[in-house]
Amino acid sequence: MDPAEERRDTKRQKDYINMLGYVADSKYGISTKCPCGGRIIDEVRGKEDYDTFPRKRFFTCKNYQAYGFHYRQPWVICVHEEIKRLTKRVEEAEQVINGVPKLNNQIETLEAQVKILTVQVDNLHVQVTDMEKMEWLSKRLEEAGEVIKGVPDLNKKIETLEVTGACLAQDFNST
Repeated sequence: MDPAEERRDTKRQKDYINMLGYVADSKYGISTKCPCGGRIIDEVRGKEDYDTFPRKRFFTCKNYQAYGFHYRQPWVICVHEEIKRLTKRVEEAEQVINGVPKLNNQIETLEAQVKILTVQVDNLHVQVTDMEKMEWLSKRLEEAGEVIKGVPDLNKKIETLEVTGACLAQDFNST
């Protein structure tokens, strides 16, 4: 056999074995579709001479062939697995439901803290506004102080101007 053909054959066998494993692993609970894409039907096996469980029920792929790629599960096993799965979901839901009162208490506590913090933020906002007003007033006061410091200089200039104006007026009147 050609080595390339041998590798292809080995790869096909490996894929086949992997697919059988995937199908076997996915057979849990009540299936809705077969891996081949076929619909799952509820099959009741007829009475046979060698059958120890006549009228046994199965969940079977519509395209079922006994080579491993299609589902054919006994009804009892599927229902039992589905009941276990649903029981587990109910227990998880029960845990969530039992945790709701604790969460409600935490929510109420957090809401109370939010109210307290909102009041504190409002108070801080008022304080910041007051401080901004005080800062504006202190700047205005500093400007007024600078103006007041300049008043003696202005008084001297006014006196100088008055003296100069009086002298000029006398000179003007004497001429």
